[in-house]
This record gives sequence, C-alpha cells and structure tokens, in this order.
Amino acid sequence: MKKFENLLPRYRIMLVKEAEDTFTSYPRYQNSRELFDAFREEFTALDREFFFMITLDSKNRTIGYHTISMGSLSSSVVHPREVFKPAILENSAAVVFLHNHPSGDPAPSREDRECTNRLVEASKILGIRVLDHIVFGETDYYSFADAGLLT
Repeated sequence: MKKFENLLPRYRIMLVKEAEDTFTSYPRYQNSRELFDAFREEFTALDREFFFMITLDSKNRTIGYHTISMGSLSSSVVHPREVFKPAILENSAAVVFLHNHPSGDPAPSREDRECTNRLVEASKILGIRVLDHIVFGETDYYSFADAGLLT
C-alpha cells in the first residue's frame, strides 16, 4: 500500500447537507417577475456584471445561491464547467441564471444569447434543466424563458 501513497488524490469533494430546518425559509419562485422583484435591489446596485445561479431540487425548491462570475463593466466570463459544478455537487434538478447589465438596459447582447444557448446545451447533457436566464436592468428585466428561447 505504501507504493500508492503518492498516487492518492490531492483533493476530496464532499457534499454536506445542512440541517433540514435551514431550508424551510428559502423562498420558492413561481415566475420571472418574482425573481426580478426579489433580487432587483441587489442587482441594480452592482457596478459590474455578475452572473449568479439558483440551484433547485426536483420540486423547484431552492437549494442554494451561487455567484458564478464577477466581471467587468460590460462582460463576465461564464464557462459551463464552472457554472454547473455547484449544481452537480448539490444534486440539483434545475437551475435559474441571473445576471445584471450595469448600463441599466436589460436587452440581451449577442454574447448573452450565445452563452445561454451554450449553457442550455450543456444542461441537457447533464440532465439539469435550465428554467430561466434573467437579465436585470435598472427598472426592467429580460427573461429568456418568457421569450421562449430555452427549448
């Protein structure tokens, strides 16, 4: 066995479930408007782009909240590997993506559309549903689900 000591992995990944009562206060969001209203204050106060994910169980109950990327004034690096790592570790059945546009205009850019398409394709391979990707502007939002663009 000593021969293999140097071959052991340097890292170990563990999923730790917190006490059940900590999850009872997590809200259950029904639609994009509820999400916009819940996160609007935080997202409109940001001075750079943030990409955020909410992980959900099979009954669409919130498991957790994750900051995936903190970008610059006009962009944020988002790669499926980093995006889905928390969702896989938490045994998520679905996710919702949120990100802000510091300019105040929620209209999705070409890069936003490409990123969303890439994430939806990756999610299909992983078996994790993408329920929505919401872009926050100053007073309004854009929902990819409401626009029918997540199929």
